Amino acid sequence: YLCVKHRCNLILTSMQHYYLVLRTSNYSPWTNEFDKVELSCLIESISTTNPRIEWKKITNDGPSYVYFGKKISGGLENRAVIREPATLLITNATRSDTAKYRCEVTAADDQKSFDELVIDLVVRVRPVVPKCSVPQSVPFGKSAELSCVEEEGFPKSQYQWFKNREEIPDDPKTSLMFFNSSYTLNAETGTLKFIAVRKEDTGEYYCRAKNDAGYAECPAQQMEVYDINVVGIALGVLVRGFFSSQKQTGNNYKVPAKGDGVDYVRTEDEGDFRHKSSFVI
Repeated sequence: YLCVKHRCNLILTSMQHYYLVLRTSNYSPWTNEFDKVELSCLIESISTTNPRIEWKKITNDGPSYVYFGKKISGGLENRAVIREPATLLITNATRSDTAKYRCEVTAADDQKSFDELVIDLVVRVRPVVPKCSVPQSVPFGKSAELSCVEEEGFPKSQYQWFKNREEIPDDPKTSLMFFNSSYTLNAETGTLKFIAVRKEDTGEYYCRAKNDAGYAECPAQQMEVYDINVVGIALGVLVRGFFSSQKQTGNNYKVPAKGDGVDYVRTEDEGDFRHKSSFVI
């Protein structure tokens, strides 16, 4: 086990050069759609002068060739190049490029003649304008649901809602502006549900869909909260009930004198009258 220092270094160096070793600078690269990205496959140790280099894309359908016989093939044809000795550069990434890629190198003259590594590529896609649904008018004290949907972005979009350009917080109790509001906001589904709307909930609402690649917003839409005239509705029901009961008893009516604000018209049935203008209470 004793040896001259120079000779030991020579032996170790000689042994190292007969073992093929690959490495990468990034096992999990990402890029935005239409940008370029590098899948590095670096040969750290080799003695074979002309190794065979292959790249394969691994999907649920199995592996398929991306680089074989010194040619780019498949969906990356005309969109990728090989940087010596084995790095794959995608010049115009698309969402379909998101997958695992395997770099395989065969070196016939090395003692360890084969090595491989797998790189997990993610191509991020910016969200498109989401589809938003906002009710135009809601009765005071009733529930209301606002929805926001965006299905193009990758990773999956998260959602934010805004009222009059102010972001609506997840918890209304954390904001003085929304403290008295009663709602639930789901950032995963994009749903904003009011349990019981107040007059103060009237305003312009819009939604933002966002992910790591960017965001997009739908146009603002107005939601109006209105009061229900309970007294007027009750009086209207009473009046209709009164005339209905009189009709059932067979009583006939004469046309009242002018000045009551209602015009009456005789129908085909004797003694049956209806008003032709709106009844005013």
